[in-house]
Amino acid sequence: MPRLGVREGDPLVVDLRSTPIDSWDELWDALVDPCGLPEWFGRNLDAWNDTLETGAISAALDAHPFLVVRVLRRGLFDPDNPEGLRFLETTASTGEGRVDIEG
Repeated sequence: MPRLGVREGDPLVVDLRSTPIDSWDELWDALVDPCGLPEWFGRNLDAWNDTLETGAISAALDAHPFLVVRVLRRGLFDPDNPEGLRFLETTASTGEGRVDIEG
């Protein structure tokens, strides 16, 4: 299914490297504004997958051809925390975004 939206211009880069992210709630909170997630967004990986893959949920995401989320290798994205890997894999599996983990 083709993704809805304009999908033009540069990728949307969401830089969360200065934001402590130790839980799913903190991750979703950090993504709400820059990704234009609506109040009713499901705050889970299924909802995230649908948002990226299908579109028509976030005008901010739909306006760009690709999403790059930048995070530090700590908290949720610590190498010993499989939850961060799940977010990375879900984002990449859509073909619409990637997560860059630094540090």
